[in-house]
Order: sequence, then C-alpha cells, then structure tokens
Amino acid sequence: MHDDDDSPRPASIRRRPLLVLAALLTVSAAAGALVWGVARGPDTGAPADGRGPDSTAVPPSRTPSPAVSPDGSKPLAGRTVLVDPGHNPGNFRHTAEINRQVDAGTHRKECDTTGTATEAGYTEAAFTLDVAHRLRDLLTAQGAKVVFTHDADRPFGPCVDERARIGNEARADAAISVHADGSGRGNRGYHVILPAKVAEGSADTSAIAAPSRALGERVAAGFRAATGTEPSNYVGGGTGLDVRADLGGLNLSTVPKVFVECGNMRDPQDAALLTDPAWRQKAARGMADGIRTYLLR
Repeated sequence: MHDDDDSPRPASIRRRPLLVLAALLTVSAAAGALVWGVARGPDTGAPADGRGPDSTAVPPSRTPSPAVSPDGSKPLAGRTVLVDPGHNPGNFRHTAEINRQVDAGTHRKECDTTGTATEAGYTEAAFTLDVAHRLRDLLTAQGAKVVFTHDADRPFGPCVDERARIGNEARADAAISVHADGSGRGNRGYHVILPAKVAEGSADTSAIAAPSRALGERVAAGFRAATGTEPSNYVGGGTGLDVRADLGGLNLSTVPKVFVECGNMRDPQDAALLTDPAWRQKAARGMADGIRTYLLR
C-alpha cells in the first residue's frame, strides 16, 4: 500500500483514520490478538520473524546478492537509482506525527501511513524494507549508486513530500517505491503505478510522465518474468499498469518514478508469496531487470 494513497480502490478495504486504527490496535492487543482485517492498512515494524507491530527490528535475514554482476560487468556505472521502501516500522508509534498534513502537490494530505499486513501479521514495512535491500544489492552489483529514502534508521516517515525530494536532490536516473497492497480477498497480482500528467499547485509532472511510463512498463515486464505472477485482477484492467494523479510521491517528483504494488497482503495466496524469501528475491530481481533495461534503452 502506498504511503500517500487516499483514493478508493475497486473492491478494496479502505484505510480508516490512523487515530481510529491506533485505538483498534490497542483493543486488539488487550485481547491478545492483532486485528488487521477491518482497515485497509495498518502496519509497522516487525521483530526478527517479521510479525507484529510493536518491534523496530529489521525483517528476517536474507541471502546476500553477489557483490558484482555474474559476468563482472558494471552496466549501470554512473547511474543513480532512488529506492523508496514504503512506510516505516516506527510509524505505528508516531500517529500524531504521521497524521500531520503535508503538501502532496495538488492537495494536502497525511505525512505517511502505517501500511498494511498479512492476516498473520507480516507487515508491509518489513516486506518493503527486505525487498529494498535485495534490490539495492542487485543494482549495486551492476554498478549503480543506490539512494534510500530511509532504512528504518529514523523514528517515523519520511513524509511523502520528503520522499519525493530525496530522489529529486539525488538527481536519480530512476526512482522506484516498493509497496504491497491491502485490498480484499480474491484480489490478486501486482501492479505498477505511473504518474499522470498534472500541472497544478506545486505539482508538475509534464517532464516525467512519459519517461516514468517507459520505466513502469519495463518494471512490470521484468516483474512478471522474474516472479511468474500475473498482473492485478482488480486494478489496471489486466495491464499491470495504473495511472494516478493523487499521489504526492509521484506528483512532486522531478525524476522518472513509479510505485510497485507487489501483491495483495490481504489475500492468502498472494500473502504466501510475499512472505516467502525466495519469492521476494525474485521480486527484487524483476524490478532490477526492469530498471536496467530502462536505463540502458
């Protein structure tokens, strides 16, 4: 689930205000069970097993990618890629801060959200950070300079406007925001969100809309080839692509940028993939392949 998504989705579970969510979580904790199903997306950090909202521990360990490309080449030398792990493990403990309104280009909205989680409690924040690390390894192996928006090294956030600004200031050749969706059961598959052409308020995507589409198309193709999963059956009309004008992380970007919703954490079949380290490596590989083909086009 993207951190600045406040629009409805077909058959999806809508996110409730974060303060209401915090109250739900408090009641749930008192009962000894975490309640995730009623909101479109609470989530925070996970302990070592990747479960639960009350720990700032990093996701489960992963097998490191090689330090260099298999053939020893560095095709992405001199290129900069912004990798944005959606949400922050600490957001759950900072509801006041992440409820603060910030500029989203065409409107104002909350700084960030907590994200979503599987029914078993594996959080989106844990998922996105793990995939982001894998993606960084793969891109670095090909010579790219990788800039993170955060690495669970801050209490909460960054806010959606700062996430965009980090990529802009890095003058990234490509930017990718890693997420997982929080839709209803039966809604499955990945989709890549592209910025619409907007010129309103502080948003002007006229220069990045076309290159972002080119980036998104290649990332979607790479993701499908690497993971073997199908495009979303509930967003994008089967194309795996979704164009949006309401996301601050895209509206405020001055570099080519896309969001990737890797699957639906609320569907048991997708959740089984998202919680599998081997599949997460494939997901990272697909994104890296898409970014590489875009940068070398």
